[in-house]
Amino acid sequence: MKLKLLIVFSILFVDAAICQNIFYDVKNYGAVGDGITLETASIQKAIDQCSVTGGTVIIPSGKYLTGSLELKSNVEIFISTGAILLGSTNISDYKEFQPKMKSYNDAFLKHSIFYAEKAENISIRGDGTIDGQGSAFKVTTREKPERYKNRPYVIRFVECKNVHIENITMQNSAMWMQQYLACEDLFIKGIRVYNHANQNNDMIDIDGCKNVIISDCIGDTDDDGITLKSTSFSITENVVITNCVISSHCNAIKLGTESHGGFRNISISNIVVKPSIDTGPIYGQPKGISGITLGMVDGGILEGVTISNIRIEGTHVPIYMRLGNRARKFYDDQQAPDEGIFKDVLISNIIATDVQSSIGSSITGIPDHYVHNVTLSNISIEFLGGGTIEDAKKILPELEDHYPESTKWGNLPSYGFYIRHVKNINLNNVELRLKNSDSRPAIIVDDVKDIKITGLKVDSDLTADNVIIFRNVSNGIIQLSSVNTMAKTFVELEGNKNKDSAIVNNVLMNVKKVLNNKSKIKVKKTGNIR
Repeated sequence: MKLKLLIVFSILFVDAAICQNIFYDVKNYGAVGDGITLETASIQKAIDQCSVTGGTVIIPSGKYLTGSLELKSNVEIFISTGAILLGSTNISDYKEFQPKMKSYNDAFLKHSIFYAEKAENISIRGDGTIDGQGSAFKVTTREKPERYKNRPYVIRFVECKNVHIENITMQNSAMWMQQYLACEDLFIKGIRVYNHANQNNDMIDIDGCKNVIISDCIGDTDDDGITLKSTSFSITENVVITNCVISSHCNAIKLGTESHGGFRNISISNIVVKPSIDTGPIYGQPKGISGITLGMVDGGILEGVTISNIRIEGTHVPIYMRLGNRARKFYDDQQAPDEGIFKDVLISNIIATDVQSSIGSSITGIPDHYVHNVTLSNISIEFLGGGTIEDAKKILPELEDHYPESTKWGNLPSYGFYIRHVKNINLNNVELRLKNSDSRPAIIVDDVKDIKITGLKVDSDLTADNVIIFRNVSNGIIQLSSVNTMAKTFVELEGNKNKDSAIVNNVLMNVKKVLNNKSKIKVKKTGNIR
């Protein structure tokens, strides 16, 4: 009986010790907080001592200049109100950390203010600020990977578990602001990021992580905003991103470009994409390159991605989806990756206005390697317009081995959506409006199997020959759709592989001709109101 009581007492004592938060004030370890003295050793000493018992390292009000800090298991960094952690502007104050796992970044990603590898139960919280002072690290070459070297990140965590980043402000990184590589159970909430100090100034890079929740964040960055990557064989999966406001001179919401492992079970919702308040220098575009980019070009698998309730203001291209075959390796002995798999994507409830270019949006695979199972529902986009007859005649090269950027083809031959090499795609209640006159079709569908367009509302122009082009399409249906303005021809069929198409129950009173059938196959045309 006494032994049992002793065991119970011991368990309760240990639990109480764990629950009791022990605080370590960096000033008790020699930190000054004057913004001039290099505080790396003092802060690291507090972290090391805290890791013995577990607890919280307090950074009180003041300015603390630091180089690399290695965060260890069971340690929370609390940056108090009025505290600013300043990254040193001297690269020699940063350690070179090379993680055991291999990834594409190994050649250049070695420095950061906070680094952790295989740590558990780590946190950075508080209402204070981390300022990387990144403008001090000049980019002197365009050559890769040299141009990425010797520019510290603010946070880099590798293979860590149970990570919390909450409420802090991060600004002015020399490179990406934060990268989480192959981490598990990652929670990022309520942070504010302003990153316009240098090139490659991403907001967040989630790379091969699993079980991730990002919420209630505000970011304004020169490079990509919320970015999911897969620079190793680790897949990025089980990710929820919600309730954020994002501004980016590049891509606000992005999966890719690196996709070696891929992306699975991703839910992104309730995001406002708005123009940046930064005015320069700008390495992307003033109001952004794209609102939503899914770029798969280095193998891997993308499946089970839902994106909903997104408001996009500005950007050159609202929506861009690309399966390519750059097949980039991340170490020399690696076998080049095969073409990736891109399937099961649902994008819904999107409003995009103030589009900045005449490019248009695109969803493209490559010959014999299709994008599969895409649904666009309740989409409203006001395009800039301005496309010419010459643009409408363009034949786009595949460019399958190119970097997946939404602007790479220039103006597409359709002002709204250009869809090529896709199987099973549905457009439900999609509205495409024009701000200015445009001589291109609204939609071009090329080498597509099983497409259903329902409830399309579309602007056209009498300078455009067609509203929609089906080129080598099988099992294509257009129904319950209408054209808002006067148009010449609703649908044109081209190519020698068209079959089994139907144009039914549409309201086409503004259209002079329902069908221009260059392929000479039988097309069902019933119930159209003219």
